Amino acid sequence: MAGAAGSKAREGWSSRTAFILAAVGSAVGLGNMWRFPAEAGANGGGAFVLFYIFCVLLIGLPVLLSEVLIGRHGQSSAPESVRRVARDSNASTGWGILGSLGVFAAFLILSFYCVVGGWVLYYIGVFVSDLFQTGLSGGAFEGRDVDEIKALLPDLFGNGGLMVGLNLGFLALTLFFVARGISSGIEWVAVYLMPLFFVLFLAITIYGAFTGDFSQAVSYLFTFDASKLTGKVMLAAVGQAFFSLSLGVAGMMTYGAYASRETNLGKTSGIIAGADTAVALLAGLAIFPIVFAAGLAANSGPGLMFESLPIAFQAMPVGSLIGLLFFTMVFFAALTSSVSLLEAPTAYMIEKFNLARPVATITVGLGAAVLGVLSALSFNELAEFRPLGFIPIFAEANFFDALDGVTAKLFMPIGAILTCIFVGWIADARLIDDENGIDGLLHQIWRALVRFVCPLVLSVILIYGIFG
Repeated sequence: MAGAAGSKAREGWSSRTAFILAAVGSAVGLGNMWRFPAEAGANGGGAFVLFYIFCVLLIGLPVLLSEVLIGRHGQSSAPESVRRVARDSNASTGWGILGSLGVFAAFLILSFYCVVGGWVLYYIGVFVSDLFQTGLSGGAFEGRDVDEIKALLPDLFGNGGLMVGLNLGFLALTLFFVARGISSGIEWVAVYLMPLFFVLFLAITIYGAFTGDFSQAVSYLFTFDASKLTGKVMLAAVGQAFFSLSLGVAGMMTYGAYASRETNLGKTSGIIAGADTAVALLAGLAIFPIVFAAGLAANSGPGLMFESLPIAFQAMPVGSLIGLLFFTMVFFAALTSSVSLLEAPTAYMIEKFNLARPVATITVGLGAAVLGVLSALSFNELAEFRPLGFIPIFAEANFFDALDGVTAKLFMPIGAILTCIFVGWIADARLIDDENGIDGLLHQIWRALVRFVCPLVLSVILIYGIFG
């Protein structure tokens, strides 16, 4: 497909299905598999979940469509796509800072995201080793007590060399696929790994339904208790809906630039948001039956996947195999998201500096590797290092937490707010109408959400993140 004026021809998705799978892969990641069950457990279950679904429709989907249409119109990296929409709307090209902010946020997130991806690789290795030792008979970790299983993650955190190695290994896999380009690398990951992810996901969910406490999990996730819908829970649900779709990090703008003109962005964005939400809900239905059946607490927060689940697998039939399949599934989800995070800055480097794709990929990867090593060491050798200690909200944050906090509390909501202002108020309405693929009442609702509701709610998230 043709690029923006003066740019080289760009690769594109081979089909609408490939675009949907890639975009779903970008959205579906550790935010769904790790953060959503943890947030649901920490915020009372059903009240959080139902409000979360409402927020996906109210906030997530309108912003998602806004980002994708900017990319499709611009046919370039995120900053240049924003500039092209601005030029075609007779607005200032200074709005390109919106795309640059997203690219920088994606780069920062990639650097610590691969650290968590390394944790997933570690647990895959743990379950492979356990499977060879115990076979398929009985549960996982035979002969180990609960305290030993709980110690797996703290033991990993204490091993700086292993943390760094796993982080670099996960980053290297991400670099490999992005360096191969759209059709041979990024699309391959989407077309082959996402179907495998869904097959494993459904299989584990069905397994949990028959061997775990499925009825208690359904009741916990979908019973609405108005007394639990506090301001804190509502803000957590809005934030999860926003972060789950990977908004504000230029990934959807970048992927949108590879979409054909024949792709209906309104319908496609709906499919992406629907699939992402379905995965989050299924993650709850896969994890909580196993947790409840083992008599474990649902509100164990971020430790739910990496600490509580391994304990639950101990009591399950063929627990080692199920644990291996579960973390393999999580690995697929994490990899498709890290590929998206890397592609946004890589596309920018290719366009800005006229670099070959492998060179641009390695350049970005080296920067991410440096920050990733510091993030991995922040759990051990650099545990006392507080890089942003002079900023009150980050005073106690180590390097990993500082990167996470800066992107989640500042860059992502600011980027999304600017996107809404740009699409809703700055860009030419006729240009937007031509790109978004929706009309009639649905179009009017979307436009009202983007212009008024989304900026307001996202501003509340931003303020709460800073002062809450």
